[in-house]
Amino acid sequence: QREFTQKKTFTSWINSVLAKHTPPSVISDLYTDIQQGHLLLDLLEVLSGERLPREKGFNTFQCRSNIENALTFLKSRSLKLINIHVADIIEGKPSIVLGLIWTIIFHFHIEKLARTLACAYNQPSRDCSSAVDSSHKASRSAKKSAKIKERWKVSATKTLLLWAKEQCSLHGSINVTDFKSSWRSGLPFLAVIQTLRPGLVDLEKAKARNNKENLNEAFRIAEQELNIPRLLEPEDVDVMNPDEKSIMTYVAQFLQYSRNLCESEEDMQEKVREAGSWLAAQEEKLEKLLIDTENETYYQKCKEMMSFMEAFNQGKKTFLPALSSKRSEAELSEGEQQMREEWDKLISQINEWKTKLDQMLPSPLDSIETWLQEVEHLQAEDLPDLQDPFKAMLVFREMIVAFKGLMDCFDSHWDTLQSFKNEDEKNMPLVLPEKLEEMKRRLFSNIHFTNSSTFLEYHYGLCTAIANEVMLKLNIWDMKYGTKESVESLLENW
Repeated sequence: QREFTQKKTFTSWINSVLAKHTPPSVISDLYTDIQQGHLLLDLLEVLSGERLPREKGFNTFQCRSNIENALTFLKSRSLKLINIHVADIIEGKPSIVLGLIWTIIFHFHIEKLARTLACAYNQPSRDCSSAVDSSHKASRSAKKSAKIKERWKVSATKTLLLWAKEQCSLHGSINVTDFKSSWRSGLPFLAVIQTLRPGLVDLEKAKARNNKENLNEAFRIAEQELNIPRLLEPEDVDVMNPDEKSIMTYVAQFLQYSRNLCESEEDMQEKVREAGSWLAAQEEKLEKLLIDTENETYYQKCKEMMSFMEAFNQGKKTFLPALSSKRSEAELSEGEQQMREEWDKLISQINEWKTKLDQMLPSPLDSIETWLQEVEHLQAEDLPDLQDPFKAMLVFREMIVAFKGLMDCFDSHWDTLQSFKNEDEKNMPLVLPEKLEEMKRRLFSNIHFTNSSTFLEYHYGLCTAIANEVMLKLNIWDMKYGTKESVESLLENW
């Protein structure tokens, strides 16, 4: 049973790692697929981030060479490979293959994660030692280094257990003392999930359920909400003596999720600080620009604005992840709220500046710009709610009349734009050529090509509103009204 559970758990873990390989690969049967050595090298490449030497073929010599390359790489990492030989892996001996995979999981997954917490739990992680000790480490003998590594191996297990205990301790009487029967009820898994993502679990309800229900619920939530691969099944854990290595492998994934959460949050807060500084600098730059160009010509003001906007749009790309956060106000930190306020304030100032410049356009471009904005505003308006058909009919009629009135001016505005002479008496440009092109594009592409569909949309809405109102009337006129003529008269009057 233990061997079966380990094979299934380790296979699922390996496949979750191999999904990140380029190209991705998959193990179907651990004992046979590992014999060629290619998938073993793929696994180590993803875990180490290094490119390892390999033979491309699949004959006996090439498979043996690939496995030797993998074992040589592991030994270079000072990993003890006791009784693990190439011949045993080629034969697919279960105990040897499982032992090799566990060594890889422990070193690249569990030990690596535990080191990130070692300082907090006062464990002897080499990464947490002081810089003064580093010179002594270099001169230690291989024997002493191996002893320290063995002690750290115990510490990594202890560190992972301490972390799990800490997550569970926040939820009353739920306690873990090992990676075996402590997890059988499923409550520790649910408690860890509740600590990492509050609100996903109802622990009070869970206490009334049986072990298998809780385990199934925990594995389901972890997979769907935390994107943690489902390495275990309830029947693997709800037994007298669950497999320690399988549970450790699974629990380590929750620690990985926790570390990713911390790192992404720290990264985001750093981005928020950088974005805040950048926004403050942009606001100062804009304020100075407005003062410096106060007495400039319209043309020069537009030129300065265009230059500012080009730099602004280029600069903001770096901070888009922080600026475009989809979190609600309640979820934002104080720094994020302040940054959002600064962003809204700056955008408001830019839009105000653009509006003032549009109002300064030379005649007759100023009236065309006003007309363009009125049409665009009408097109952007939400359509009436058909829940109230009678009111919707009135609004649709108003929109049709307004839009038709505006579109009556289309031809004259288009002719004016086409014939506009963009120079003053000194042969200097009155407006930026880019502004003229923008107005032409808005008028012809955005309005000319959409006015028919806009009219259709308004008329469709009006007809739908009328039809809905008629149906409402017909639904309440469900009694006899006498003669056909009296009903026709009633409908005509309505």
